[in-house]
Amino acid sequence: MMFMKKKLLLFIFIVSLLKGFSQQGPDQPPYLRFPTFPPVKLLLPDNTYFTKDVLKKKSAVMLIIFNPQCEHCQHETDELIKHIDELKNIQIIMATVMPFDSMMNFRKKYQLDKYKNIVVGQDIHFFLPGFYMIRNMPYLAFYNKKKELISVFEGNMPMERVIKELAK
Repeated sequence: MMFMKKKLLLFIFIVSLLKGFSQQGPDQPPYLRFPTFPPVKLLLPDNTYFTKDVLKKKSAVMLIIFNPQCEHCQHETDELIKHIDELKNIQIIMATVMPFDSMMNFRKKYQLDKYKNIVVGQDIHFFLPGFYMIRNMPYLAFYNKKKELISVFEGNMPMERVIKELAK
């Protein structure tokens, strides 16, 4: 009788252990399973493509996923420009899935082309929303100089906090 109880307890332990391991992977969003800069392909204003292969080697990266019509995204961009001197050594990638002309109007409105550290592109394959499981915009993802994920944030984020995240 005692032997049966030990077997039953062992069986329950193994099943619960396996159940715990099985829930770890699939429930995690892809950006947590693959915590390096994503393999995104962005269409740029000059009809070329941006990929992670062209990231600057020794520069931290801030990825901003935005919607040009989103007021929060517009506010975040205003704040970004106000603090651009503090972010001059950060590579800033701004990506949208919205239509190309909408992206171009946004880029022109904020004169983003005059900042050497800002790239604005269209995620033509709609890769980023699923990779990050985005619910709110703007969506910010921070990567260190090795292009390893530091953190992510949904919604407006004060620039002081952005600068602090990028210093990690």
